[in-house]
Amino acid sequence: MAVKSNWSFRMTPTRYFLAGLSVLALMLMAYRLVFGLGAATNLNDEWPWGLWIGFDVLTGVALAGGGYSTCLLVHVLRIKKFNSIARSAMLTSLIGYLLVMAGLFMDIGRWFNFWRPFVSWGYHSVLFEVFWCVSLYTMIQLLEFGEVATEKVQKSWHGLFKKIMPVLFIIGIVLPTLHQSSLGSLYVIEVGKLYPLWWSMLLPAFFLMSSFFVGPAMVTVETFLGARAHGHKPDLDVLQSMIKISGYLMAVYLVLKVIDLFYRGAAGLVFRGNLEGNMFLLEMVAGVIIPLIICFTPKLRTSKGGLLAFSVLVVAGVVLNRMNVVFTGMAGSMGGFYFPSLLEWGVSIGLVATGVLVYLFIVENFNILPQQHYSAAPLVREKKAVKHTA
Repeated sequence: MAVKSNWSFRMTPTRYFLAGLSVLALMLMAYRLVFGLGAATNLNDEWPWGLWIGFDVLTGVALAGGGYSTCLLVHVLRIKKFNSIARSAMLTSLIGYLLVMAGLFMDIGRWFNFWRPFVSWGYHSVLFEVFWCVSLYTMIQLLEFGEVATEKVQKSWHGLFKKIMPVLFIIGIVLPTLHQSSLGSLYVIEVGKLYPLWWSMLLPAFFLMSSFFVGPAMVTVETFLGARAHGHKPDLDVLQSMIKISGYLMAVYLVLKVIDLFYRGAAGLVFRGNLEGNMFLLEMVAGVIIPLIICFTPKLRTSKGGLLAFSVLVVAGVVLNRMNVVFTGMAGSMGGFYFPSLLEWGVSIGLVATGVLVYLFIVENFNILPQQHYSAAPLVREKKAVKHTA
């Protein structure tokens, strides 16, 4: 008699397409590793950091902030209301950080020397601190996922993972706080090079705050997408509470931004009409001000459309902010020209596709979504009934 597998993954046309993008990305990554950055990218001496650092790393780390922000709310502040989305948020954060590590690895010139930071202690470098924090946090998230994994495989280890989870949660909140702000510190030292609309001594605080308030927005987007893919209804009440927390922090962020601009005498640059001023206005209006209007208008915030609009705009605003810092704000001082090659685009898009497929596989095979927990008992009873009938 054939033994039925405990693993399942339903393939659809969309998933076949995503799988194709993933395979293509693997081939492109292999090409880059064999032939080097020069043959695979449009990077040059003027632009040593491109799409893989700007989007895959700096933006990816920010968008993966939903894990530590949700962990803080659920496991430290003990807001039980958010328990239903905790596992999903932490899973997407884990996948996000694994993709960040892949993107960072692609950008290492001599990738075969990737091990050197583990033994060469350049503790005066901000990048060294970012490397260690991101690496350790990724490891912590893998251990945190152990609690979920051992519900299905290696069940004898489940008790151990349950015991160490409080320690992992604490470490898993401290580490992102360090490297999210340190990513901003990378550009504090670019004084005179980064355009004044984005350069500030408060950049570490701005990067940290934006990574926190984009977390609930990213969780909301993922929840809606997951609900559509798996046929369940998202808990709108929980999501509304999440974006209210996001909105309060965004309001503080906006006030600090305005005060900082006036304090540094850079406020006049906003309406100069040049590319930098227009991009800054787009970032602030579309990514901060309009979402705040939605958040603090009860009629908009409590609607499904309002929740989704708020979340998409906040996510897009943070992406635009990181792109402005890395590219728009540095263009005037860098010289030369850079636009990502087709290979760079292919790798980045393929990594995102891989992340989506991994998320779908884990959700369909482990207890991630809340209804999976609720349906477990009836499923067990149904299996027992079938067994007795047979």
